[in-house]
Amino acid sequence: MFLFLAFLIGIIAGLRAMTAPAAIAWGAALGWFDVSQTPLAFIGYRWTPWVLSLLAVVELITDQLPSTPSRKVPMQFAARLIMGALTGATIGTTGGSLVGGLIAGIVGAAFGTFAGAAARGKLAAAFGKDPPAALIEDAVAIVGALIIAGAV
Repeated sequence: MFLFLAFLIGIIAGLRAMTAPAAIAWGAALGWFDVSQTPLAFIGYRWTPWVLSLLAVVELITDQLPSTPSRKVPMQFAARLIMGALTGATIGTTGGSLVGGLIAGIVGAAFGTFAGAAARGKLAAAFGKDPPAALIEDAVAIVGALIIAGAV
């Protein structure tokens, strides 16, 4: 179950790199799951969810800008893989498998990056413009991340 949740949070990181860690940090900080005695305890520290939430909001805003590069360029893709690894490892740690969660998170992030780009492209084509597709993707990422964090 934990590895599946780690894969799913990786998918969210593929959609929105900072939404996944923000949701996981809030889950840890609110006591939905305990990572306090793990190498990833910092995820549940007092200020971590606030900092990550601020970064997530900035990402949601900048994603709407026409100058924002594709999520598939090396820098953007790497950020998604790193956040998938971090959040997957955090979930995996709660189930006793940091490395398993890390790998599941990376695989999920890669899948989410490419599947999310394809889905958004199809939605944008159907709407005839990108902003509605981007907002739908934002909503899926936020709601999905919160559901996953609550399920850990």
